[in-house]
Formats: sequence, C-alpha cells, structure tokens
Amino acid sequence: MTDTETTTFVATIDDLDGAEGTAFGPSSWREITQDDIDTYADLTGDDNPIHVDADAAAASPFGTRIAHGMLTLGMVVRHLREIYRITDTGTGIVYGFNRIRFPAPVPSGGRIRVRGTIANVTAIDGGVQVALELVYELEGGGKPVTVAELVLRHLR
Repeated sequence: MTDTETTTFVATIDDLDGAEGTAFGPSSWREITQDDIDTYADLTGDDNPIHVDADAAAASPFGTRIAHGMLTLGMVVRHLREIYRITDTGTGIVYGFNRIRFPAPVPSGGRIRVRGTIANVTAIDGGVQVALELVYELEGGGKPVTVAELVLRHLR
C-alpha cells in the first residue's frame, strides 16, 4: 500500500475469525484546531498552558501550543468510522485500551490520521472482542503522535 492508498476493513462478526494481522487505513487527515483544544480544556479542566496560552507555550520545549494527548486519542471514532466497519453488529462499544503512548506532540492546527492492524480477536458471549493496534500520524511529522491498542466489543 502506498502513502496515498487507503484500505478500509469491512467485515461481519464471523469474518473476524482469522483476521488477525490485517492492516487498514490510513484515514483522512483531520485538523486539530485551537478551538478544539480550547473546548477540550474547558470540558476537562486541563488548562495546562502548553495547550491554551500562546506565550507560555512558545517558551516551552514545544515552541507552540499543542493538543492534549487525550484529545488526540479521543478522536479515534471519527477516524475508525472511515477505515474499519463491522456490518452486522447490533452494538459496538469501546471496552478499553491496553496500551497508550504519546511519542510526539500535535501542534495546534496540525493534521492527524490513523492506521490500524487487527491484533487479536477473541470470542465473547454474544459477539467478539477485537484489539486494534492504532498509530496516529502527524502530517509532515517523523514520529507517531499516538500509539494505542484499542479494545472493541462487537455484539450481535
């Protein structure tokens, strides 16, 4: 797959058996605006100056305001809807995360996208549990901005 090609994973619950190792993505680029960052800071109370104060952020090691790691992580649904779909699930839920890391910052106005790989599929009562290894990329960046293993449950 080249950098401009996108693979969308579309399957039924039964198709997930044997899908481990399947890669999908990337999603489209999505900008994280300063309005997004300010709204997240207001909602969560995380008003660390590196996120919301231009002067303080300019004096920080980042040199500019940056998005909250958890804001970036929380954008997962918008990206996944584009590149990962289970067609016969009655209910799908985020069950949790096994690992989350934020190796590089996302500057205000930066654009991110997500790539994924199906890491694990486990049968559960009424459906399946799927672990997705996700890598969030910053346009023009050299390192991933977020790496996480998301656990989803697809119930019939």
